[in-house]
Amino acid sequence: MSQPQRARREEPFLPEPEDIIGLIPRGLRVSAALAWRFIVVAAALYAVVWLIGYLGVVVVPLSIALLLAALLGPAVSRLVKWRVPRGLATGIMIIAALAVLGGLLTFVITQISDGMPQLQKQLTESLNQIKNWLINGPPHLKQEQIQDFINQAIDLLQKNQLSITTTALTTAGTVGEILTGFVLTLFILIFFLTGGEGIWTFLTRGIPRQVRRRFDVAGRRGFASLVSYVRATAAVAVVDAVGIGIGLAIVGVPLVVPLATLVFLGAFIPIIGAVITGGVAVLVALVTKGFVGALIVLAIVIGVMQLESHILQPLLLGRAVKLHPLAVVLAITAGLVAAGIAGALLAVPLLAVVNSGVRSFLHEGETDPGTVDVMDTAAANPDTDPHAETDDKGKKSDTGKTES
Repeated sequence: MSQPQRARREEPFLPEPEDIIGLIPRGLRVSAALAWRFIVVAAALYAVVWLIGYLGVVVVPLSIALLLAALLGPAVSRLVKWRVPRGLATGIMIIAALAVLGGLLTFVITQISDGMPQLQKQLTESLNQIKNWLINGPPHLKQEQIQDFINQAIDLLQKNQLSITTTALTTAGTVGEILTGFVLTLFILIFFLTGGEGIWTFLTRGIPRQVRRRFDVAGRRGFASLVSYVRATAAVAVVDAVGIGIGLAIVGVPLVVPLATLVFLGAFIPIIGAVITGGVAVLVALVTKGFVGALIVLAIVIGVMQLESHILQPLLLGRAVKLHPLAVVLAITAGLVAAGIAGALLAVPLLAVVNSGVRSFLHEGETDPGTVDVMDTAAANPDTDPHAETDDKGKKSDTGKTES
């Protein structure tokens, strides 16, 4: 008699080996199966995020170049339709974009240089008013106490001189990295605008043939949603900058153009960016125009934010990317934690692309990739795509006509 048979005879209550699984409650088995699969997925996502962070020097310029390609691509396509060679059209748009950027930066720097003496004068007056309030107002501080506080601040700066110097050197290194990233972004952007179609076709060759067509369509719709996002965000940013800039000019706050430019750039980070840059405008107004002026600027900023959140965001961004505001806030927060400012800037576009791609995969019909115009905002939504094919009765086919 074999050893297992002898053991089963000695222990009659032991179940057969194949029946052990049956002793585990079904709920526990399902929970365990879900748990280890969740752990594997979480580990894979962590590895992807770590790899993206490790290669951030390449990933960030690549992502920004993709955003710029979505911004400049429609204009390049329009020039190509006017029988301008694609290479020449790309060169024209990049030179125009660089000219606008350089002119804007030059104008902003000039405005800051011209307005700095006035700002320093108003800052000195504000500090004197604060000093008089501290002495003659409710705090009733003495001149010696204020001077002691100033001396302590100076001593603190002197003691941390090494840390400040190290920070300055780090900032200089960061400036070098920004310049390098700018050159890399420009280089990638040229290839995206001149040969983006060929690059995408080459990448899709690595997809299995059974799902290659659906993946191609999903990718094209994802880029179409990116084009929609960039257009809508640029429109919202212009409205924010113009509205807050006009308000600052009416109140008489200095550095109106630099502050409006800062608001315009901050608006590319939805919800959070405009609030932060608007807060900077309120602080400048507080320093230069006092408490009443700061309250007026705060009311202007709140009014512009309400216009953005209740009218512009639903009409423009809501239709463009179809994302819930909660999803936008969570995406920005996650991006900020994972990759800082760059992560906050790229989180919502990435979410928009993924959302459009997933919706395309879940769509019931089949679409010819060649019929998806990535520069057409309607192509991002499979429900409104005029070229969508569906199997359901009464929905649109690839000819754009409804089936009876």
